Amino acid sequence: MAGEVNVPKAELHCHIEGAAMPALVQKIAKREGIDVSAIIDARGQYVWSDFTTFLAAYDLASSVFRRPGDYAQLSETYFRMLAAEGAIYGEIFISPDHATAAGLSYKAYVEGLAAGIERAKAETGIEGRMIAIGVRHFGTAAVERVAREVIANPHPLVTGFGLAGDEREGHPANFAKAFRMAGEAGLGLTAHAGEIGGPESIMAALDFLRVRRIGHGVRAIENKALVERLAEERIVLEVCPGSNVALGVYPVLRFHPVNLLRRAGVRVTLNSDDPPFFHTTLGREYAQVSRTFGWTDEDQRAVTRTAIEAAFCDRGTKERLLARLDSARA
Repeated sequence: MAGEVNVPKAELHCHIEGAAMPALVQKIAKREGIDVSAIIDARGQYVWSDFTTFLAAYDLASSVFRRPGDYAQLSETYFRMLAAEGAIYGEIFISPDHATAAGLSYKAYVEGLAAGIERAKAETGIEGRMIAIGVRHFGTAAVERVAREVIANPHPLVTGFGLAGDEREGHPANFAKAFRMAGEAGLGLTAHAGEIGGPESIMAALDFLRVRRIGHGVRAIENKALVERLAEERIVLEVCPGSNVALGVYPVLRFHPVNLLRRAGVRVTLNSDDPPFFHTTLGREYAQVSRTFGWTDEDQRAVTRTAIEAAFCDRGTKERLLARLDSARA
């Protein structure tokens, strides 16, 4: 069946705070004396109704994590879940602004997350990396501050820099300096675009931020010339179909453009974004998309190959991951 564990998977787009399972949030919230009953129902599921209430629920759930050990538990839990679904590689977006709000230093935050990733790797063999993100609606200075902090405190598992937040605020040109600094420091670059915003958002990210990957990017389908550009320049899209449907970007999966983009020669990957909020997992994304559009196991392996080739990790790690992907076929 499509989406079985025996097809190796890789993920490039998941916000680690957004990957926190409700049960873990409730457990830590109880210790910290934080009331999360407004965002977690009696069935143990997140409650939200639109993009604004989703962001509010996300922020409250994220706020319970206060200690390096909390973040270690969060990342270890998530990477173990990924590995159980057949994933061999995962990248998580980390938010230094969330760490600051929790009263943690950037260094302590990263070390906590790294400890969890390393524990999951020791048990399952999964490789993990981190992408530090600036939040565009916090403004230019805030995004540049994150870039400087990441550069000043290098960590071997922090290999990328990205831009997230409200796509309707802050033109990409405002963040060109932050991305130039991060790029010169050797970090891989990606930016959220073409989710809430249209094709022009994607074009601006490509032109001003010099990214080789776009988070989401699905609304490129609305502009034929842009689709052709993405294919020609081999830009990789971090596509999150379940998230797009849950947030109403598309009404149902069969109307989602992931298949059209792939058929047009655009390099696409599959990702879960904020999995428990959207009732999804990486394995479910592979399975649902494959079932809906008739993708074979070979098609799924090709998507995983694209993700590994576009991953923000060193050449040696990529070669080992590609060897694992090929040996799984055998």
